[in-house]
Amino acid sequence: MKVLLAQINPTIGYIEGNCAKVLQAIKRAKNKNASLLLFPELTLTGYFPDDLLLDHALIQKAEEKLNQMAPMTEGMMVVIGLPRKSEKGTEKPLYNSAAICMDGKVVGFQDKVLLPTYDVFDERRYFESGKAHPIWEYRGLKIAITICEDLWQHARAISETDYEVDPVKEFEGRGVDLLFNLSGSPYSFRRKERRVSIFREVVKTLSCPLFFCNQVGANDQLIFDGHSFVLRADGEVALMGRGFVEEDLLIDLEKDLPQRKMIEDEGIADLYQALVLGVRDYFHKQGFQKAILGLSGGIDSALVAAIACEALGKEQVIALSLPSRYNAPTSLSDAKLLAQNLGLAFQVVSIDPIFQQYLDLFTSLFGKAPSDMTQQNLQARIRGMILMAFSNEHGLILLNTSNKSEMAFGYATLYGDMAGGLGVLQDVTKGKIYRLAHFVNREKEVIPISIIQKIPSAELTENQTDFDTLPPYEVLDPVVDGYLENGDSLEALQKELGLSFSFLQDLILKIHRSEYKRRQAPIGLRVTEKAFGKGRIVPIVQKWR
Repeated sequence: MKVLLAQINPTIGYIEGNCAKVLQAIKRAKNKNASLLLFPELTLTGYFPDDLLLDHALIQKAEEKLNQMAPMTEGMMVVIGLPRKSEKGTEKPLYNSAAICMDGKVVGFQDKVLLPTYDVFDERRYFESGKAHPIWEYRGLKIAITICEDLWQHARAISETDYEVDPVKEFEGRGVDLLFNLSGSPYSFRRKERRVSIFREVVKTLSCPLFFCNQVGANDQLIFDGHSFVLRADGEVALMGRGFVEEDLLIDLEKDLPQRKMIEDEGIADLYQALVLGVRDYFHKQGFQKAILGLSGGIDSALVAAIACEALGKEQVIALSLPSRYNAPTSLSDAKLLAQNLGLAFQVVSIDPIFQQYLDLFTSLFGKAPSDMTQQNLQARIRGMILMAFSNEHGLILLNTSNKSEMAFGYATLYGDMAGGLGVLQDVTKGKIYRLAHFVNREKEVIPISIIQKIPSAELTENQTDFDTLPPYEVLDPVVDGYLENGDSLEALQKELGLSFSFLQDLILKIHRSEYKRRQAPIGLRVTEKAFGKGRIVPIVQKWR
């Protein structure tokens, strides 16, 4: 008997398109003589639909399509994720469920037991927790079915919550032959290794193979890497799918499950592919075609340009250089060389005439020349205005190039360099940006070395560098990682980093005071376990720290 895991890329709310992917996978499974077919969590709606789940028509359509597809499962057992109505009239109106289809009929449902409500997850807002833990029998095999979080409690891997129930324990001692898990597990840096480590604890308890089918694709901020896998009963990896692409994983139960070496987490390579997928799906799932960005000659915009060209194709990316009197000539030449290396459309538009008009206007209004900070912000806002005008006129989506290190401390201009439809690097610290740039250049020089080696500067005033305002990024980035992602206290950071308490306190204060800016930024792709935006809820008006 063969099992096929269909690692598909659903679109949120697009039930017709998602069902088409299901039917195509069923056809492929039959062509490969697979008897068991497993899909990801919330297959029919995509993960996560948020308040679309409050639309009764969406739930109704998912149910109708499930019943229409069921006859196509003749000769197979197929497990499909979907939201379904609760008939009990209890606290919540829905279950996050797996529909079990056998030989052309829907024979029942397995409802998700553990509902995560922390970080980017808010499932208790919509779903009722499942209570039953049945074992499903098919062709002599006893199969336990779980959904994502149901397996994470067992290894005590979740610090944010402590569930009263452990579904794995409910299956212990019941002779389970196969354990299925439908998942919508988002990507974060080096997540792949952690999943395998956690699920090995489950296999150790149940002593049976585990089949993990994870969604792939990007939905708004969340990126799903796939990397579905099969673990043998001894916890070794038998099969692992590729990341960031749709793929079928097929395994034959009649043969001894192979022992494969764990695919090493690619780290920066995976991060790069996650960002490419995030941009591609943000555009393609909404029907957008072309992107525009400002190409400053700096490393951030250079990296975004490279990502955009790979995600969308170089023909779909337009870059503008917007120099002023403060830009070094090498910035323009570096931007030109990068555009030439990538083969994208490139245009130079000087902002200096507009900038001078603003200076003259505000000098007359203020009775004096605008302050240095006002002048700097004027340049950023002029650039934002020009880029948005191109966006409006030509139907382009503006890619924002701000990074996490800058966004953390508010080193950005509202309605200026914070403009855009998608923040590509908003969850990537400056140190990782340099590593990503070297990855782009792994085979040939795409991003000019002169861009990578230059001192970072916004070039908004004479001889400016980022370090006029910020400490070095090698000092800032560990603070961003420790305080935001790990939740470290100031005392712990002081001990770990060897920085003064007052210095750290000042940095943390800047992070909090910059919340009002970040709240007005475009959504950004999430690639760490604690990104700005979804999953981090901090009041703007506060007096903490």
